[in-house]
Amino acid sequence: MALVLSRVNAHFTDEGVREQPALSDITFSIASGSFVSVIGPSGAGKSTLMRVILGLMPIASGEVVRNFSRPAMVFQNYALFPWLSALDNVAFGLRMSGMERTRRERIAREKLKEVGLSHLEDHYPAALSGGQRQRVGLARALAISPDFLIMDEPFSNLDTITSEALKTDLLKIWRAYGMTILMVNHLIPDAIELSDQIILMGAHPGHIEKTVEINLPRPRDTRSESFFKHVDQLTENIRTIS
Repeated sequence: MALVLSRVNAHFTDEGVREQPALSDITFSIASGSFVSVIGPSGAGKSTLMRVILGLMPIASGEVVRNFSRPAMVFQNYALFPWLSALDNVAFGLRMSGMERTRRERIAREKLKEVGLSHLEDHYPAALSGGQRQRVGLARALAISPDFLIMDEPFSNLDTITSEALKTDLLKIWRAYGMTILMVNHLIPDAIELSDQIILMGAHPGHIEKTVEINLPRPRDTRSESFFKHVDQLTENIRTIS
């Protein structure tokens, strides 16, 4: 297993005085090399869960077992440095690790090529579309050769055509790297199209409602009866707990 959470509880501190429950009794595991999505209504603690997994937020009780060594994250809002070119944004993590310039720029160019942006390496974020910025963010994550990739609603700011192209490339990259991907997503069809497993969270505080295995053959036929059956089932689950 790449990740195991067992009865994890986490709290927020309200104005430094009172503790408010954020996550309650979170238990699940993620197999190495799998693609898993986390879905749920607003306030279900999805982003809090990501911070706990990355070790950015302490837990009150329970256990988190991380069987990965090179985690990376792709952010919903891109999180690019506006004063750096696409090449330098991709190379930023390598630069912070002390890698010398020639090597880090070579790796950054390789990753920009993987996401189809070789021709834009000298462009700054302001000159890039939303889809291009998200690809730069993905290339930056790939630059460290991650074994565990977290993606926080990577398609939410993209139009349909751009989103479809990015999903296709993401699946190719996932297979090529053999890494584990955990994606927070509020788009149910995207979660079903991409995932081996979907974790459905409820709110107040954040907790696991159910875990759904997606056993549809790949590549997924998004117009098949079985696909729509999964969409209807998860939509009803979300409607019930919202």
